[in-house]
Amino acid sequence: MNTFTSFDYTQIPSPCYVMEETLLRRNLALIKSVKERANVEIILAFKSFALWKTFPIIREYIPYSTASSLSEARLAYEEMGSKAHTYAPVYTDQEFATIAACSSHITFNSLAQYAKFGAAARAQGISCGLRINPEFSVVETDLYNPCAPGSRLGIIANELGTQLPDGIEGLHFHTLCESTSYDLEQTLQVVEQRFGHFLPQIKWLNMGGGHLMTKAGYDTEHLIQLLRTFNSRYPNLQLILEPGSAFTWRTGVLVSTVQDIVENHGIKTAMLDVSFACHMPDCLEMPYKPAIIGATDELPDKPTYRMGGNSCLSGDVVGSWSFDQPLRIGDRVVFEDMIHYTTVKTTQFNGISHPAIALRHTDGRVELLREYSYNDYKHRID
Repeated sequence: MNTFTSFDYTQIPSPCYVMEETLLRRNLALIKSVKERANVEIILAFKSFALWKTFPIIREYIPYSTASSLSEARLAYEEMGSKAHTYAPVYTDQEFATIAACSSHITFNSLAQYAKFGAAARAQGISCGLRINPEFSVVETDLYNPCAPGSRLGIIANELGTQLPDGIEGLHFHTLCESTSYDLEQTLQVVEQRFGHFLPQIKWLNMGGGHLMTKAGYDTEHLIQLLRTFNSRYPNLQLILEPGSAFTWRTGVLVSTVQDIVENHGIKTAMLDVSFACHMPDCLEMPYKPAIIGATDELPDKPTYRMGGNSCLSGDVVGSWSFDQPLRIGDRVVFEDMIHYTTVKTTQFNGISHPAIALRHTDGRVELLREYSYNDYKHRID
């Protein structure tokens, strides 16, 4: 069910991220089903979604999370109510003690980092692991490919050698990005080829994120069978998946408003009260063109516009889209699927207003979770 189009978005302040509880619960129910049927651990990746006021809903289905920083580890411990599975590319002397206090598992990016911090982690009963780099990924965008040649993330097989350091209980890889179970299958084949001799020696294998199991068309039955079969070969292993986007895939929108319409060499641009650079950064980084409710890809016989953000960045523009009727100042423009990797990646560049955040409950009631003001901008840089 998709309720994006069945709501009057003029009733929402603009700009505003609006999350649908009904759609969130739908995703959570599917994820919980996969977890139980495959007998694996599935945990929420805060790097994709960290709206902690929704954690009571999430905990009904999934109780654990993964962190990649001190702040995320604290959020897991203080707001999710459980210690984090933590991996960070690098740990510092100033932060490690607090991270350890908030973590049940800690994965190290290098042998040197494990040598430096591993003993302190083990002394607190933390299960320690190493991130491995199988040097294989189907991800085509270099910005999101953790296994590209020269990657700083993870230890390649040649560096790890034939013996794990004392005290290592798990391995962690991350090769996917909004990928399929068949992509995971290819990855597991490479992991077994290059690191398979370690698998009988450890207690857990973290398969990272990128498992987009809530996307329409994703073969969850294949995923479940793949995980069951893999676990049958290594019954000593607890398998862990930490999807990000899957939790909040297509669960909400970003509501914006047309403030002006400008034209240059026949190209019309609708000037909005939101920014791609600040509020939808993946549109420029991946890049990709998001869907807009009531709009289509460019058509020759319909009113057509690019969408312009309200920052001073020249490239803060995406498009074009066509509409049935010409846009007017004051019209709402509603971007679909704007919950994952948006609220966690926003900036206050240029001091432009940050969108509010709202939750539409299952009974239709809209709760405004957060509004932002000048003080949020001022205190961030004082």
